[in-house]
Amino acid sequence: MHYRWLSIIPPILTILLSLITKEVFLSLFIGVLVGATIITHNPLTGFTDTLNTYIVGSLTDSWNVSILIFCLSIGGLIGILSKNGGTKGISNLVVSKAKNSKSTLFSTWLMGMLIFFDDYANSLIVGSTMRSITDKMKISREKLAYIVDSTAAPVSSIALISTWVGFETGLIKDGLSSINVDLNAYTVFLQTIPYRFYSLLTLAFVLIIIFIGKDFGPMARAERRTYLTGKVLDDNATPLVSDEVSSLESNTSVERWYNAVIPILSVIIITIIGLYINGGGLKGASLKDAFGNADASVVLLWASFGGTIVAALMSLAQRILSLKEIMEAWVAGLKSMTVASIILVLAWALGSVNDKLGTSQFIVDITKGSLPHYLLPVVMFIIPAIVAFATGSSWGANSIVMPLAINLAYQIGGIDMLIPTIGSVLTGAVLGDHCSPISDTTIMSSMASACDHIAHVKTQMPYAMTVGIVSILIGFIPAGFGFNPYISLILGIVTLIALVNLIGVKHTDEKRLSMIPIQSTNK
Repeated sequence: MHYRWLSIIPPILTILLSLITKEVFLSLFIGVLVGATIITHNPLTGFTDTLNTYIVGSLTDSWNVSILIFCLSIGGLIGILSKNGGTKGISNLVVSKAKNSKSTLFSTWLMGMLIFFDDYANSLIVGSTMRSITDKMKISREKLAYIVDSTAAPVSSIALISTWVGFETGLIKDGLSSINVDLNAYTVFLQTIPYRFYSLLTLAFVLIIIFIGKDFGPMARAERRTYLTGKVLDDNATPLVSDEVSSLESNTSVERWYNAVIPILSVIIITIIGLYINGGGLKGASLKDAFGNADASVVLLWASFGGTIVAALMSLAQRILSLKEIMEAWVAGLKSMTVASIILVLAWALGSVNDKLGTSQFIVDITKGSLPHYLLPVVMFIIPAIVAFATGSSWGANSIVMPLAINLAYQIGGIDMLIPTIGSVLTGAVLGDHCSPISDTTIMSSMASACDHIAHVKTQMPYAMTVGIVSILIGFIPAGFGFNPYISLILGIVTLIALVNLIGVKHTDEKRLSMIPIQSTNK
């Protein structure tokens, strides 16, 4: 049955409600409810089907359940690593290498790269650990918050193993199933990484800012204030503080970096070996074929529980934590993934409703002749960025836009357009997340850095938008024409270096600093 215009009501309503209410849970649930009501022609039946058929039904799929348990178990692993002193040990190791302001900023960036397995843990641990050191080096809290925020989601969203992997592969797998394309979701995830122009260029841009030593816009004013007055915060600032920071800290005096590194390496090694075995590597399949044929949902589950067991045994063997304390830490970490899990389930439910309504096919039919295939990556970068900005949730934006993006890409541009389009959606949501004052990771970065939140948003946004525009002009537009993404990344980095040199100001350049007024960045 073709519902035509009625089929686009659930996703459009979900997006509009997200923009208006800023509540992703409610928006997704209402989208599913309205879609179910359209299908059943009865609000009461629509309500019961929302719960029984779509929400519960999304949990009857073995892939979905495996991915959900993986996300929860990774959260549990993070909880143990935080309590046994492992993450603190990594932090101290990095901090010991910081000798001046430049090396301190680089250490902050490096720590953000090392804590790749979760963006929440990344923001909270890096910010709280480096805050006292950056204060001593006369680095503004705004600069610290920016580096913390810009090495959280960009790293976690492209890491081979993280809390994001399960979520992203789940969305990809669901979208590919809706168009009956038999591709391995984890393999597709890996292939999209070169097309995550915003995420990759953001990581490079932080290094460019650090090593060139120049800033522009509100960040330059913040750095001038700190350099001239020694004040890491504006006089009118209201720094955020968070109880969540202390909850992630170790409850023991033991701080050993290998207590985190070994379990994390275990997860990575188990994932690699598991993909090879599960994909038929022991039966003669090539490495490429084995990785392509493997069921990533099962392998990621092995890896997350394997890493958890290693972390638990190490904690017991060193008598750092008792069995009870290990379980309490694991449960606490698991609870931290509750929000992500709910979004994931509701996203799957909305995808099922849209599939039954034929939403994607209808949108394809009405846009096939009007939207050129080469504009797909750009459009699918901008839309999730807007949704994520308005809702404060990159995961919510991904879950809303991804099903439609995959169908459009396949119908309009074929298999070749799938990879760049999927990559553009996933990284576009990160841009919106960075610019949004209601984003969870943006708020956490302000909290962990003890920075005024509005000051953080105002100083970060020009940097995020600069990278976003370069990503569009040098990344996504050429990608629509089949241009090599690696060449685009190189050109993008060169462009960003030129821009910083052209418009940036060194905080030690007295002559140019005198042209920049000291003014509040938080008002």
